[in-house]
Amino acid sequence: MYTAGFIGIGNMGGALMTAAAKKLGSDFMVCDFDQKKVADAVEKYGCVFGTAAQIARDCRYIFLGVKPQMAEDACRDLIAPLAERTGKPVIVSMMAGLTTDTVRKFCGGDYKVIRIMPNIAAAVGESMTLCTSTDNVKEDEMEKFLDFMSESGKFDRIPEKLIDAGMALSGCGPAFVCLFIEALADGAVACGVPRKSAMEYAAQMILGTVTLMQETGKHPAVMKDEVCSPAGTTIAGVRTLEEHGFRSAAMEAVIAAYEKTKALK
Repeated sequence: MYTAGFIGIGNMGGALMTAAAKKLGSDFMVCDFDQKKVADAVEKYGCVFGTAAQIARDCRYIFLGVKPQMAEDACRDLIAPLAERTGKPVIVSMMAGLTTDTVRKFCGGDYKVIRIMPNIAAAVGESMTLCTSTDNVKEDEMEKFLDFMSESGKFDRIPEKLIDAGMALSGCGPAFVCLFIEALADGAVACGVPRKSAMEYAAQMILGTVTLMQETGKHPAVMKDEVCSPAGTTIAGVRTLEEHGFRSAAMEAVIAAYEKTKALK
């Protein structure tokens, strides 16, 4: 019996697998349509390749890392082996928009389900992962899960009714931040800064700003005011962002992601 099994090791599933391996070593199974990804994982971590049905039969925590649109088809292979088990496993879903009830329905039973919404920073131990579970997940099962996934980053346990809204920020946010970094770098390039340097400046500036905010506990508005000298360069840039609806655009991006997530049900 293996501690974990990963069905789907694409960008997100692979990131969580990478984090889990730091705690589990080789104590997990993997399954994916991309055989190269599977072979690379087996070679790197010493884990075991298995079919989806074998993972459903032989793993305590079963991670579903397939796309939401493929979930029902993917779960069909799990129904029979799950039903045959005496000690029921914990199913871990990272599929956007699919409730724990939907996951249970697809898997064919009233199973224990942990629903998580991580982001791609899990691969470097800096994900902000939102987490909820069905009532039949025991506290020691949740604690074990949080322990072997601790290398992926921070977890916040929240009611399921809030998870879609939260993931529109924490899950989709990396794309928004990357777009912002690229745009800032483009601006610097337009002013004559070499591309490589501009990208480094933008990324390090954001990393430093976030670290300072987290370590000091200061509100971002306070930090913004501290940087904006009267009649200075920074306030001129802030004014331009406000003129172009920067804050409104950021809010609408999160809302649009949330509405799309709700539509996946």
